[in-house]
Amino acid sequence: MTSDIPAPPAETSLATALAAGAVVLDGGMSNQLESAGHDLSDELWSARLLAEQPEAITQAHLAYFEAGANVAITSSYQATFEGFAKRGIDHDEAARLLALSVELAQEAARQARNNGLAHPLWVAASVGPYGAMLADGSEYRGRYGLSIAELERFHRPRLEVLAAAAPDVLALETVPDADEAEALLRAVRGLGVPAWLSYSIAGDRTRAGQPLDEAFALAADTDEVIAVGVNCCAPEDVEAAVTTAARVTGKPVVVYPNSGEVWDAEARAWNGRSTFTAEQVLGWQESGARLIGGCCRVGPEAVASIARTLTSA
Repeated sequence: MTSDIPAPPAETSLATALAAGAVVLDGGMSNQLESAGHDLSDELWSARLLAEQPEAITQAHLAYFEAGANVAITSSYQATFEGFAKRGIDHDEAARLLALSVELAQEAARQARNNGLAHPLWVAASVGPYGAMLADGSEYRGRYGLSIAELERFHRPRLEVLAAAAPDVLALETVPDADEAEALLRAVRGLGVPAWLSYSIAGDRTRAGQPLDEAFALAADTDEVIAVGVNCCAPEDVEAAVTTAARVTGKPVVVYPNSGEVWDAEARAWNGRSTFTAEQVLGWQESGARLIGGCCRVGPEAVASIARTLTSA
């Protein structure tokens, strides 16, 4: 993997960019892969393609970069040693696939620069919650029955592998439970890579039911955390959460909600209509959001609208 166009200078960190203004995140990896015709009905979800069709993941990242995203979130959300083991993939191969998820996003950034894109590009290594490995919906409930120490032991090995692959930031995302957030914050210490912490919420609480001010406060004094916020939630819940996150932590806020459609787990289908509009991001930005994009069912077209809206503002 080579490139004729150099990457941005090392001193242009994502933290520096967030201090200067808004940065555009990408959208949902799964819906972009599905729109390209890939079947993601497997328990490994998009992580299956790391082994079977890695070039599809690069193309999905590239679509978001070309739409105006500055940050690509890797396909490692559901990639864990335990999940891969269920499929007969050993530890060494699982570690290779985890590192590959970062390399594919980095390759997409190289291709984007070769295609003439001049805006800054960064790679965020996705670290999904414990419940994502279970693939039973518990990632939206939390309360797994594990201690904070047990959750830390689960997360640390793959965090070490992802950090060694040299992403620009670790995305501790879709976290449903403040206890798991505490475990993740312990696990990122000493890795030498900054992180953002993003909760999945319902109204003004985590999915596990904890008040958001208490949940956000866990990251307030964590030096590794450069942004805190919410993702994989209803667009209507975002603005109040942004205000709380900014007030409690004093850090830049990250937000990337779903489209507003509702997932029917039994029918394995999305119902309802999208309530996500690019204009909403202006309110989020005014409340303290600096890292803004979309999650499930938010594709390149919506990300392009976000980029245009923020540029105009």
